[in-house]
Amino acid sequence: MDAPFHIGAVALRVHDLATLTAFYRDAIGLALIHQEPGLATLGVDGEVLVRLEEGAERPTSPAGLFHLAILLPSRGALADWVGHAANAQIALEGASDHLVSEALYLSDPEGNGIEIYRDRPRADWPRRDGALKMATERLDLQALLNEAQAGPYAGMPNGTRMGHIHLRVGDTAEAEAFYAGKLGFDLMVRYPGASFLSSGGYHHHIAGNIWNSRGASARGEGETGLGFFELVARDAGDFEAMRRRILAAGGSEDAKGPAIADPWGNRLVLRR
Repeated sequence: MDAPFHIGAVALRVHDLATLTAFYRDAIGLALIHQEPGLATLGVDGEVLVRLEEGAERPTSPAGLFHLAILLPSRGALADWVGHAANAQIALEGASDHLVSEALYLSDPEGNGIEIYRDRPRADWPRRDGALKMATERLDLQALLNEAQAGPYAGMPNGTRMGHIHLRVGDTAEAEAFYAGKLGFDLMVRYPGASFLSSGGYHHHIAGNIWNSRGASARGEGETGLGFFELVARDAGDFEAMRRRILAAGGSEDAKGPAIADPWGNRLVLRR
């Protein structure tokens, strides 16, 4: 969170607001912060992490959200969430050790991908020839579960934040040209078919892959799934520098703040 920029709230356009609100509250463990007809916001410490907006058309493009990634403050917190998932019979779709982090994967009832993870200390992140090294290795879920505290789950703990966002794009070189070339993010790692970009030396704040979206066209207006995601500036100087980049790249300012969509219609909104 001390990088010049980090990811804030992720807004999702949904069909069944009541079901999705209950899922992010009861299954994921976020607190309901605000609710009104057609809208619910959930998060931790009063910080909105997920914004649910009712009313959307079915997707017409494979581009969009791959997953939003909720960062827990410790391995113990990740273990407690695994224990909660086991007790509540929440289906996981994957569990991976990425060397820099340990991550669990699932989807909400409308198919939006979710990663729940914890970071290893930055001093322990492996490097090869000076570059950050990441991988996808098996995570020992039983060992993690053995560290979970007994008793009912109290929800995601203080300090939980949105760690990164992973997008489905049509071309990784074009995604790099947009997020690195136009918005100034640093390219950290390339996987086959995926690029990982960050601010301030983090392993990644934004990723884009073409695993199921190679050559995708721009998303239709008002599709389900990702509505927008917030990019949060650390201070006024960082905010103004990114604001200028966004406007120079063809973005605009609206009621939410300076905003721009990538070539596939994935929308970013800048806030302080």
